[in-house]
Amino acid sequence: MRCVIQRRRTRRTGAETAAAGPGPAAAPRPPDPHPSGATPPDIPAALVPRHVALVMDGNGRWARERGLPRTAGHERGEAVLMDTVCGCIEMGVSHLSAYAFSTENWKRSPEEVRFLMGFNRDVIRRRRDEMNEMGVRVRWAGRRPRLWKSVITELEAAEELTAGNSVMTLTMCVNYGGRAEIADAAQALAREAAAGRIDPEKITEKTFARYLDEPDMPDVDLFLRPSGELRTSNFLPWQSAYAELVFQDTLFPDFDRRDLWSACLEYARRDRRFGGVK
Repeated sequence: MRCVIQRRRTRRTGAETAAAGPGPAAAPRPPDPHPSGATPPDIPAALVPRHVALVMDGNGRWARERGLPRTAGHERGEAVLMDTVCGCIEMGVSHLSAYAFSTENWKRSPEEVRFLMGFNRDVIRRRRDEMNEMGVRVRWAGRRPRLWKSVITELEAAEELTAGNSVMTLTMCVNYGGRAEIADAAQALAREAAAGRIDPEKITEKTFARYLDEPDMPDVDLFLRPSGELRTSNFLPWQSAYAELVFQDTLFPDFDRRDLWSACLEYARRDRRFGGVK
């Protein structure tokens, strides 16, 4: 599917790949259990969402309520994300996309932007071996321009290290914006048409989707946003066209896999018709 697409991200050399690590674990270890001993609800496999999109929101408010700097909320979010990954594996969710840094987040203070750039880089570096051991494949969706080179290096190293894993896929959306992704895809498709390699009259939704950041990413089934906000904030709009939306009041630093499982239960109860009639 990718053969006609010029990827915006350069791939690592063989030497860089060798330096990144030993490759996927031969036998993935099970995820760490929840400290409370909680286990996932019994949901028929056909009703478990395949792809969950997660907006990690509320870090700043969580910190402010406790008289802490905003960065404390982001720091707590690292363990929360890992707990959510464990919960996805236990639940049978095969794809999790996490909104780590949006194209709009550049509007924040220079101090917070610098912290988030370094924090995202260091989280990937600290956690990639752990995710590799659990059989998690790490992907990156987002734009290269403005993103720190050191962040790109760590994201691509994690991609290479975990490329052979199949237990689940975690897509880190860093410097990502849904409208930007669609605009970039439209530009790439327009270049192909202008060069005569594509007939504009034969462009379909399926054709267009091949030019998105991750063409093989499945459509989002469950769009989950903690923090009490009731909007999608430019996150995976193309992929979420038929997603079930679940909004929770829990701030992300207080979120854990039990909140994910609760959202999966809500998803399983809904009647998904995709425009048809049952």
